[in-house]
Amino acid sequence: MQPDLPLAIEDYALIGDCTTAALVGRNGSIDWLCWPRFDSSACFAALLGTSENGRWRICPADPAPRISRAYRDGTMVLETVFETADGSVALIDFMPTGGANSSVVRLVEGRRGKVAMRQHLTLRFDYGATIPWVTQLEDNCGFSAAAGPNRTVLRTPVALRGENLATVAEFDVVEGQCVPFVLTHGPSHLPAPPAVDWRGALSATEAFWRDWSAQGTYTGRFRQPVQRSLLTLKALTYAATGGIIAAPTTSLPEQLGGQRNWDYRYCWLRDASFTLVALMSAGYLEEAKAWRDWLQRSVAGSPDQIQIVYGLSGERQLLEWDVPWLPGYHGAAPVRIGNAAAGQLQLDVFGELVAAIYQSRNHFLAPVAAAWAQQQTLIQHLEDIWELPDYGIWEVRGGRRHFTFSKVMAWVALDRSVRDAERFGLEAPLGRWRELRDRMHATICKCGFDSGRKTFTQSFGGSELDASLLLLPIVGFLPPDDARIRGTVAAIERELMVDGLVMRYRTSTGVDGLPPGEGIFLPCSFWLADNYTLQNRDAEARALFERLLSLCNDVGLLAEEYDPLARRQVGNFPQAFSHVALIRTALNLHEMDPTQQGEPETRSKTAIRGGELAATGAASSGANA
Repeated sequence: MQPDLPLAIEDYALIGDCTTAALVGRNGSIDWLCWPRFDSSACFAALLGTSENGRWRICPADPAPRISRAYRDGTMVLETVFETADGSVALIDFMPTGGANSSVVRLVEGRRGKVAMRQHLTLRFDYGATIPWVTQLEDNCGFSAAAGPNRTVLRTPVALRGENLATVAEFDVVEGQCVPFVLTHGPSHLPAPPAVDWRGALSATEAFWRDWSAQGTYTGRFRQPVQRSLLTLKALTYAATGGIIAAPTTSLPEQLGGQRNWDYRYCWLRDASFTLVALMSAGYLEEAKAWRDWLQRSVAGSPDQIQIVYGLSGERQLLEWDVPWLPGYHGAAPVRIGNAAAGQLQLDVFGELVAAIYQSRNHFLAPVAAAWAQQQTLIQHLEDIWELPDYGIWEVRGGRRHFTFSKVMAWVALDRSVRDAERFGLEAPLGRWRELRDRMHATICKCGFDSGRKTFTQSFGGSELDASLLLLPIVGFLPPDDARIRGTVAAIERELMVDGLVMRYRTSTGVDGLPPGEGIFLPCSFWLADNYTLQNRDAEARALFERLLSLCNDVGLLAEEYDPLARRQVGNFPQAFSHVALIRTALNLHEMDPTQQGEPETRSKTAIRGGELAATGAASSGANA
């Protein structure tokens, strides 16, 4: 790998402050950071280009140190340890939470001996395009860099100098010494943001994350990966609104060198139910309520204007454009900003949304006053459009079809609405809803099932398979022991598995309107593990789950996809829904573990958990999500 190019995707770790996030490489390089929000333009964009597009690296002068890293337990504070012939040094990276201005704090702490260090900072606003104007601070403790609306201020006791439109420094660190570097963002029209007390900030940041982690109620054998996944979800939450983004990156390719590159720095409705259940089941009701409230605010208005994806605060204009000056991750072009899928019709999101509302009622979250009226309006609109073709869960660009899973989720919307009306005595045209629910179910079973091959298919009348069909028993469409479900699982095992993992669908069919080829979409394999659990195949479920855990990187993070040939993580990183799927499967395995309970768990209870409580669609990522 050329030294100026970004690292392998799995060689990065995440730090964040619940307003934005940065990716830190094993080599001490921050190659991605958008300020001041997740969806703002990047000031470090080397992840999608080279160091000339923005990078901040702190590392030993020794070109080949031994490197190890880990998060401090229960936190988003990252510690990278470099061992050299002369000594040992730790690089401690974090972003303080709750401040008026967002900051990245990097502490170089001497552990042994004396280590020569280097710092190289290249700031480029506007996704690597704009070179800022740099001036020295009055107290000579750093500099201010400004361009357009953005300003960053770097404060450090180390002597800095300019070199080739970058800021560099060389310094030594001895055992017991700690050298701080604090980079803070602020609007360029205001005075420079004040200095950060880095000692107090470290203590407060660790306390914030550890206090949050301590609220978790999961105590099973997979506690560490579950806790890391929950911390990742929290770090991908925009605190001001409760919106949870799909990933903090854009355009990390689903196929190395390919064109399947999409912007995931937004909030998808189809993440709604699984995310809600993951948070509630793990003890995080406050976060679940904030996410539920975000959902209902974002979709407020006319139901025919519902989108599949929104901005952090519910913004609807997510215009997609290509960045011509960025070459893409190792040449995977184009780099896309925004997401044109926001304008697609996807019937499954109605089921996602109603299932999330259903779950919040059944978990007794404080209700939103207008929730039922809003839900009735959604169902009335769905009655008019459910028979239309749509773009499907994977947001294809190959044209609309009658996707089976889309119709199933339309059925979920009717089913959960009927159940809510019955349980809570809510006013509704129950006769009409029940009739439509039954007609939907019959239509799907007739048109979406291939009786000759004994499997449901990707779309009505088609022959192709789709991993989204694994969700049919999970959302309660049919029991897990139904012959049609068993046949579908068997067909997916035969036709969609590569190296023991599950593909979304065969991209060679052209259904998505893109060149063929992509990695393994990781949540699909978690769904297969869930099906194994529902079908009493516990040993297979555990084996597959542990295989998936082995794909996490050294600090427990998962991207959207995995390339089994290159043995690399691919796609945007870290991916919220991969971690949501991990949490859910761990919870299901925990329920089925007899050592965790006083009496054996029945399969019917697990099926109810899957069918009623965890009823949802799929990930926020698709062929073009």
